[in-house]
Amino acid sequence: MTELSIPFLEQQERELVLPSFDLAASWRLGSLIIERALAAGSGVAVDIRRGEHVLFRAMLPGTTVDQQDWIRKKAAVVHRFEASSALVALRLADVDMKGLGWLDARDYALTGGSFPIRVAGTGVVGAVTASGLTSEEDHLLVTDGIREYLASLSH
Repeated sequence: MTELSIPFLEQQERELVLPSFDLAASWRLGSLIIERALAAGSGVAVDIRRGEHVLFRAMLPGTTVDQQDWIRKKAAVVHRFEASSALVALRLADVDMKGLGWLDARDYALTGGSFPIRVAGTGVVGAVTASGLTSEEDHLLVTDGIREYLASLSH
């Protein structure tokens, strides 16, 4: 398993940029991630959204309604910071969020699993999120899926 670090995560964000993104791309990307999870026997939920507009969602066996809340909170981090929830979590690891009264835990989850959908020449247009595994595994499921999706575009 890869050790997630700030330099590693920043490099992923520079590399995993899509040429375009629409509803059809959302379906293809989400389906690809779900297929990866099924092949691994992982009970996860996968969600792709623009703000509050859910473009794709699938819940595999083993998930609970709690995954929906984790997804919402992880994606909120991506939308607020335009960076992966794993990267933001590492950048803010030494900050006392509760003491500052910032990023209320009811609305934000500083844990891995949500990654920005970044389009070349446009910027962040959404978030793709997984929930149900460890923070690192959720993150890698999403980023490996985006990498595979990008590779499929070049064929």
